[in-house]
Amino acid sequence: MMLFLDTAELDVIAARADSGLVDGVTTNPSLMAKAGADIKERIADICGLISGPISAEVVATDAAGMVAEGQTLAAIAENVVVKLPLTMDGLKACRALADNGIATNVTLCFSINQALLAAKAGANFVSPFIGRLDDIGEDGVGLIEDIRLLYDEHGFATRVLAASIRTVEHVEASAMAGADACTIPPNIFDALVQHDLTDKGLAAFLKDWEAAGQGKI
Repeated sequence: MMLFLDTAELDVIAARADSGLVDGVTTNPSLMAKAGADIKERIADICGLISGPISAEVVATDAAGMVAEGQTLAAIAENVVVKLPLTMDGLKACRALADNGIATNVTLCFSINQALLAAKAGANFVSPFIGRLDDIGEDGVGLIEDIRLLYDEHGFATRVLAASIRTVEHVEASAMAGADACTIPPNIFDALVQHDLTDKGLAAFLKDWEAAGQGKI
């Protein structure tokens, strides 16, 4: 499963890029507004840090406007993925962009029917929002499982990108449910490696090594 960072902060991305574990980045208008950056300049900078898929979202709400903005964003770098909302206009724009070889990520997916339409529109990624479904008492991870089954049964190439991740358990469950990718807030990404037993075990190993009078290898 690919791991994406969900942020538009350059320092945050740069600090984790050298781990070799970051496969891509997702952004949205809220994250861009928080970063206070020009979207075209910021996406170009992010593409310079990460060679994998970088999602950049349109802000137009009509199909023609989305296509125009999508073309502008796609021209920034070869690894830009144009992010579109899962509306009828968004699907029309997805189809038009896909037909012209532009990669897309259809976002704000909350149902199987929406995922079906995104795949038929030629989306490279569909982004089901786990956390927001959990917030209203529905099963976010269950939707990931259902989309995986749907796509496998019908041979759709669209990748399932688990989004709205709130916990490390969401990441684990998404992986087990068959998500192709998971976009993660930086603090959750950092927490994936953490376990008390790992820390205790390492401390014990180092203590024994030091007690034996050993130096650097």
